[in-house]
Amino acid sequence: MFVRKLVLIFSSITSGLFIPSQAQEPAQTETLEELVVVANRIPQPIRQIGTSVSVLTEDMLQAHGNFSLANILRQSPAIAVTRNGGMGATSALRIRGEEGFRTLTLLDGLKISDPSAPQVFTPFEHILSSGVSRVEILRGPQGLSYGADAGGVISINSKPTDPGVSVILDGQSGSRSTELGNLHLAAANDSIDFSLSATEFETGGYNVRASDTVLADNDGYENSTVHARLGTNLSENFRLQLVHRNVEGKTQYDGCFVGVTAYDCDSIYELEATRLSLDYSSSSFSHSLAYSESRTERDDFALGSLSFGSSGELNRIEYVGSATNLPGFDLVYGVDFEEEVNGSLKRDNDGAYLEFLSDFSDNFFMTAGIRRDENDDFGSHSSYRIATAYLFTLNASVIKLKGSYGSGFRAPSLFEIDYNAGPFAFPPAAGLLLSEEQSAGFEYGIEYRTGSTRFEIVRFDQEVEDALFFDLAGFSGYLQDSGTSTSDGIEFSGTITVSESLNFSANYTHNETERPNGMQRLRRPEQLANLGINFTSFSEKFRLSTFYRVSHDSVDEQFGSPIDLDDFEVLDISASYRVSENILLYARLENVLDETYQEVLDFISPDRASYIGIRLNF
Repeated sequence: MFVRKLVLIFSSITSGLFIPSQAQEPAQTETLEELVVVANRIPQPIRQIGTSVSVLTEDMLQAHGNFSLANILRQSPAIAVTRNGGMGATSALRIRGEEGFRTLTLLDGLKISDPSAPQVFTPFEHILSSGVSRVEILRGPQGLSYGADAGGVISINSKPTDPGVSVILDGQSGSRSTELGNLHLAAANDSIDFSLSATEFETGGYNVRASDTVLADNDGYENSTVHARLGTNLSENFRLQLVHRNVEGKTQYDGCFVGVTAYDCDSIYELEATRLSLDYSSSSFSHSLAYSESRTERDDFALGSLSFGSSGELNRIEYVGSATNLPGFDLVYGVDFEEEVNGSLKRDNDGAYLEFLSDFSDNFFMTAGIRRDENDDFGSHSSYRIATAYLFTLNASVIKLKGSYGSGFRAPSLFEIDYNAGPFAFPPAAGLLLSEEQSAGFEYGIEYRTGSTRFEIVRFDQEVEDALFFDLAGFSGYLQDSGTSTSDGIEFSGTITVSESLNFSANYTHNETERPNGMQRLRRPEQLANLGINFTSFSEKFRLSTFYRVSHDSVDEQFGSPIDLDDFEVLDISASYRVSENILLYARLENVLDETYQEVLDFISPDRASYIGIRLNF
């Protein structure tokens, strides 16, 4: 009902306000001159960046086609996703083996974090791919300007707005009684632009837990998402923008507790988030001042009765500035003030940072920055980052040598601290005073590009001191690994364009992780690999894409004992046919080989599924 009201309001407002729509430009192929924002908070040519960045364009996202954005991101280098079952089940996205709650996610600048959860993390299980046009991924603890606890940054952009009025209708249907409907409306003239993406998703699901032999019922999921963006150009230099996001998700799951283990469980998730920003830009300076707030509520039901509820808020004021015409260098600087709320608990964290970007050479580039955080509970901390890139040409090819080092810290969440002090904790966690985690990491690598062919190899080494974890052996509460937890590995990625019709992409990550006790870190595959093949007909009407994913050598834990998880390989195939300029038909097969596997012990991943859909553009 909420979605329908928004659509009706928008239609009535825009019916006579904007000029007719213009055809959208096709997605641009990534080149060395492509601009990315995620590394330094301001647009930078990718050739100048010494840190590792992956980019997914709208064309790539549509080729994958998966409902879940996390399932698409896991095809990128060094990204592993674990999910407790099917759509809507608790998910963790780990970059280079670090915990999912160390991954910071932004959507149109809005921080998508859930402070109502045990850790302030991104609830990827409730982020659909509909309405997304671009994703930039910064790998490793390099997110200095975003916050000292950013062990990786994912920047998501919704669809851009072109002059005129445009409407996109997207509908899918398929296995497990799954249906999706998305409406994207956009309108713009010289002074104002507006976009709205409204999505309704529902699936009947399947029995996700191997231990559920009592009900053995299907665990379904429902999602309603509205994402809106309104911007106005106040003058040639000033822009005011409002972003609002509303998500409602309902997940059925197994394993809640009502004295005994029950298998009739429901979780309801609600997010209401808004960001208002005022931006100034000129040839020499830029300034951005923004205020954002997000409110999250979670309610869990066991056998139809409320068993647990939590709520949280993130209120944030941030300023980002840049000076770009200084002699031989640029500066990026900023401050942010964030209030974290979990139930009746509150905490402030204030940060300031300054970053130097060299601009004195066409071949050598360097960035160096420092950040200072003041945390109410854990005092002052300084974080650093330095990155370099050197370019040299070889005939028509460009070779880039790069390296970077970054550090950070993460304060225990309000929930973690409160749980250990509460009535549900018992020794050894009860009363344990948690300390902050300290992280650091370096990488170095080489990148080769010629035309649309690219190869990259990166060596990385990351450490976390005193990593926090929940006691899965005794369920006593939150503990800390006294000492150093490591992720040490190598990444290879590449793309080859054979012809205008055929291209290949591949990546491989070997990551050896270790806890202070010498054991492998949980749910972190030692080997990840992805292979993609894309074929487009000469008429460009037909497209066929295949994605092959491999995960080997992962472990989980049961009552303190390590358990080896089975290796698995998953094949997905998608195809589309453009009937006309305005009509696109597509189909998708997921897990074509019907692989049975578990990413989390006792939780079964989805079997083979098929979907068909239609997309209409006006």
